[in-house]
Amino acid sequence: MKLSDFDFDLPERLIATRPARPRSSARLLLAQGDAIDDRHVFDLPDILRPGDRLVLNDTRVIPARLTGQRHRDSAQGRVTARIEVTLLEPRADGTWAALLKPLRKVATGEEIVFSDDLSAVLVAREDGQATVRFNLTADDFDAALAQAGAMPLPPYIAAKRPADDQDKHDYQTVWAARSGAVAAPTASLHFDDALLAALAARGVQFTHVTLHVGAGTFLPVKVEDVSSHRMHAEWGEVSTQAAAEIAATKAAGGRVIPVGTTALRLIETAARDTGQIHAWAGDTDIFIYPGFAFRVTDALMTNFHLPKSTLMMLVSALMGQEPIRRIYDHAVQSDYRFFSYGDASLLIPAPRQG
Repeated sequence: MKLSDFDFDLPERLIATRPARPRSSARLLLAQGDAIDDRHVFDLPDILRPGDRLVLNDTRVIPARLTGQRHRDSAQGRVTARIEVTLLEPRADGTWAALLKPLRKVATGEEIVFSDDLSAVLVAREDGQATVRFNLTADDFDAALAQAGAMPLPPYIAAKRPADDQDKHDYQTVWAARSGAVAAPTASLHFDDALLAALAARGVQFTHVTLHVGAGTFLPVKVEDVSSHRMHAEWGEVSTQAAAEIAATKAAGGRVIPVGTTALRLIETAARDTGQIHAWAGDTDIFIYPGFAFRVTDALMTNFHLPKSTLMMLVSALMGQEPIRRIYDHAVQSDYRFFSYGDASLLIPAPRQG
């Protein structure tokens, strides 16, 4: 299986830099087996059935992009350097893994000042990454970061425009609860309170799980033989209650539909050892590509993904490579908007045999 098998031509004009407003007005490509239909996200209550269960990732994106200054005294006087910091993930000892740009301008032990309240010291560096320790912790840190930080927009948006205050709303789900992600579970960005109420009235049920999406979600695949690719790890949790709700839906004949590839990867991780969903917490590096045996997922709501990405491999595993090629051809020809702020798809594979 070659990397080129998951490539396609995408006109740059289809890359969305702002979301649809209202959220649920985004277009929705409905793929059921071989059939493709053009709908909108607000049509979900008419598409889904009573007893279906949507699995929602409740991670909260932190404003992980910081710009600060490093001050250093020299024979010529006080020298200042502008430093950009992107937080990657918290460590158990209270430090953070981060990317510093330019890393060469900060020495171990030096302080970077982001605001009157927030600063960090470079603790260590390894393989181009840094470990930093902030001067604040817990709620004080969260409050200072909210003021000083910017949302970590994906590279394909950040290259076109800087993040602004609107992104602090747009790049966050309405049910975000547990801080820790540096990228949003973007299929979930299409939901608003009115749509959730309409789905509940339809008899659709909801289960919350947590997967803290890391910056590794944007890493390119660099091997031609995709089976040799190694996934980045991300922390997630399926609670006892969540596992019980999902198992009950399966037992009752309802469909389990993760909203987003992050929720899908997490519930499939939780079912990987036994074939049945159960409570689970830890780091997952599950890699889903064609040939994968889905244990829990019956359908998937997801945005449109980058060519040659692991997420293209995931949706190909769910629907089949040829059906996904037809779906993406249709999306491009019909001017669907792509990537994090783009439109959505609801992928319902043909029933599995056996």
